Amino acid sequence: MANQHRVDRVALEIQREVAAILRHDVGDPRVDAVNVTDVQVTGDLGQATIYYSLLSDLASDAKKAQAGLDRATGLVRRELAHRLTMFKVPEIKFAKDESIAYGDKIDALLRQLQKDE
Repeated sequence: MANQHRVDRVALEIQREVAAILRHDVGDPRVDAVNVTDVQVTGDLGQATIYYSLLSDLASDAKKAQAGLDRATGLVRRELAHRLTMFKVPEIKFAKDESIAYGDKIDALLRQLQKDE
């Protein structure tokens, strides 16, 4: 099992490279507005979950972006294999980062509370 420092370094490098791959190598317009926010890698470096956010709050845009990312998964993984110096590139999956929407909701509740006082 890899140590936590190595896992963190690999996650950061994957985040950096996936952002560049999505920006330059994926020609799908559904992923143009995708921003990579975080990457979580398992301790054995076998799987990586790539969290992303969108500028749009529309559910239809989120579905389109997820479909585009699912379709580009093979290309992204192949490009990662070329760019990273790892024996085996982790399996990747994309997940929408809900923390930004959650933070916005908390901010709205706090503003409402201050307004009520």
